[in-house]
Amino acid sequence: MLITTCDVIPGRQVEALGLVRGNVVTSKHIGRDIMAGFKNMAGGEIKSYTDMMNEGRNIAEQRMIAEAQQLGADAIICARYASSSVMEGTQEMLAYGTAVRYV
Repeated sequence: MLITTCDVIPGRQVEALGLVRGNVVTSKHIGRDIMAGFKNMAGGEIKSYTDMMNEGRNIAEQRMIAEAQQLGADAIICARYASSSVMEGTQEMLAYGTAVRYV
């Protein structure tokens, strides 16, 4: 499945099938919070949070792809990612785009 942030696929005519999306909400682990607190004092990357965000992005993307496949899509254009805090200690990762079929 081709996934692109572009709104066209060069050399291809496409038919829009509709919006597809995938999301996941994950929570922080108490161990991550403790280590993050120490890292926050010293500065630098908090690797456990980076890993959590990457994992969330991958899950959301796979769910978006599955939704596009159910529509019979060949590609997803205008793909975007967004994240937000749902409540204290959680984060939501959202992947969305337009499912298209080649014509």
